[in-house]
Amino acid sequence: MSFEVKDKDLLARIGRLKTKSGTVETPLLFPVINPNIQLVSPRKLKETFGFEAVITNAYILKKRFQNKPIELGLHKFLDFNGSVMTDSGAYQILVYGNVEVSQAEIVEYQERIGSDIATILDIPTGWRITKNQAEKTVEETLQRAKIFFQTKTREDILWVGPVQGGRHLDLVAKSAIEMGKLPFHVHALGSPTEVMENYRFDVLVDMILTAKQHLPLERPLHLFGAGHPMMFALAVALGCDLFDSAAYALYARENRYMTENGTWRLDELDFFPCQCPKCTSATPKAVLEMPEADRAAFLAEHNLYVCQAELKRIKQAIRDGRLWEHLEMRAHTHPALLTALKKLKNYTDFIAAHSPSVKRSGLFFFSSLSIIRPEVTNYRNRLFERYSPPETARVLLLSPQTRKKPFHKTPEYAKIRKALQNIGKALSSRVHVCFYAAPFGVVPLELDEVYPLSQHEVALPLDKETIEYVAKQLSEYITKTSYESVVLLDDPQQWDSKVKKYCGRSCLKKGIKFEHVNIRAEGSKNILTRLEMILRKHLSE
Repeated sequence: MSFEVKDKDLLARIGRLKTKSGTVETPLLFPVINPNIQLVSPRKLKETFGFEAVITNAYILKKRFQNKPIELGLHKFLDFNGSVMTDSGAYQILVYGNVEVSQAEIVEYQERIGSDIATILDIPTGWRITKNQAEKTVEETLQRAKIFFQTKTREDILWVGPVQGGRHLDLVAKSAIEMGKLPFHVHALGSPTEVMENYRFDVLVDMILTAKQHLPLERPLHLFGAGHPMMFALAVALGCDLFDSAAYALYARENRYMTENGTWRLDELDFFPCQCPKCTSATPKAVLEMPEADRAAFLAEHNLYVCQAELKRIKQAIRDGRLWEHLEMRAHTHPALLTALKKLKNYTDFIAAHSPSVKRSGLFFFSSLSIIRPEVTNYRNRLFERYSPPETARVLLLSPQTRKKPFHKTPEYAKIRKALQNIGKALSSRVHVCFYAAPFGVVPLELDEVYPLSQHEVALPLDKETIEYVAKQLSEYITKTSYESVVLLDDPQQWDSKVKKYCGRSCLKKGIKFEHVNIRAEGSKNILTRLEMILRKHLSE
């Protein structure tokens, strides 16, 4: 197998996965093909919509078509000139409790029909089962995975090793560790369908990232049943390279119209909020009057256009280094997605460790949600682990952020520079100027232009959570450094009382001097004289 990563952002990867039928680009969506009911033909999926791969169910093929897919070959049987993935029937086990096929039989069948990517017959972990029952699904799946390598015969098929455990994260971790030791080409998170159907995207975050942390990162990860485009960005950002969806057809049969922000019922629409070829050629009223089969086909094709368009937006966001901004925008389309995004605070170090530290463009910070993004985490960790203030520094002078960046080139800093010049070179060498700014916290003067400290924009006024985060970073910085005194230029209109409170408390605990100046009360004319006086006092004591 060859899986080559071309671009990265967060845990997302634009990559190239080589199969025996061709090379596909990730993130990759596999439309689900049911050979019995095809609203959109497999050929059209590729030629009209540009899908490079599809997925179908090998168990259903074997049960209903028997040897025909073997005789014709899977690709000719489906009439699809691309990569074809097959599931093994595990979903049927989840729904019906059992399937009329053994592990050995379904593995052999997938080899004989010529799947490009194939799946072992795992035992899915249901949503409502006990932990003891979940543990049995993990153990049985692992046992089948080990036996599989003794029975498979073809080397040109990419085999999927599913991770089970459901919402029991310790079992997910155990399953991922053991599956990762086996030479599978691709891994998949098993049993997520019921989690997503219940809109428990926060649980899904835990499941995906627990698996991701314990699997070999160089192997692609598949998410079964990630059906709606509004959650594609979340799945991709968490490191899912591959996912499949039958929702485009299932929704169409129920007269449900997808958008990247949610779903509408057709009879609720007066206008189509879409410019795809289907929506520009008809109105909701006209589609409602179509025969049922034509209406379902119309909606299925529209839903496919929406899915494909969202995937392209995500890929461009990865290329631009703006996947977080895109993810945050999508998270506001549904409270359950926003809850899931907030859950990422439990995994900030892991995500930051595998996300690029430098990007092509600046960053946008909209709210306290941005505090958990990798750039903020990476900066905080590096500041406290690698940075030391100048050896001559005795006084820490903290100045608030300005609208313009870099901070040291602003009129506000020019006044500080003038004050330092006025007290003389000998004294000023003992003053260390740092800025306090959202969302990064402490920004030493000498790091002011290091990416992304000046290459970002932040929404004002700051929310309370962001102010508190910055205040805590200031407190931690003061605690871990060796200044003899701290002077805070306080801007209460922008920062309320938390900055002064946290800084004063840290200085009191350390037994060092603390003084603050209300820059709003002093006024621009008096601040220079006042600052000179304070610095001379602190440096002479």
